[in-house]
Amino acid sequence: MKRLLVQAVLGLLIGILTVAGYAQWSNPADEVPAYNSQPPTHGVKLPPILSGSELTGQYFQYPWQVKIYKEAASIQPVLYQLPCYCRCDRALGHKSLHSCFEGTHGAECSTCAKEEHYAYLLTQRKMTPKQIRDGIERKEYESVDLQAIAPVSNSASGRVSGE
Repeated sequence: MKRLLVQAVLGLLIGILTVAGYAQWSNPADEVPAYNSQPPTHGVKLPPILSGSELTGQYFQYPWQVKIYKEAASIQPVLYQLPCYCRCDRALGHKSLHSCFEGTHGAECSTCAKEEHYAYLLTQRKMTPKQIRDGIERKEYESVDLQAIAPVSNSASGRVSGE
């Protein structure tokens, strides 16, 4: 019985040391999804954001889905510098929030859509990509109500808490 107790304590101690050692050597920056810290190099053309007749069909049934793509097209260098917290960098190989809008993923994923609209609103307020990224990392985009985003023809927009 004493031997079993010693083995259990020893196993627990090894487990605690393993967790502590991992935490000490892990890099918190590894937890931030993929993004580019600088704008695209001058002369580099980003892949196109879906537009025009591509914004129809099963993935574009709600007015906000079309609106976020039109917004995304107007702030492409900003989106290039932002991470996407749906973790599509791992699942789909995306390189930044911009990648989400090169296909239909941005219309299907509420995280991508909310992050884009949050970025658009803050870009309109003259916030830098770094300031927007900091807000995304604090999960401030979660307060965006996609259903409140006005259709493209209307000048009103979805709201972010604190407005």
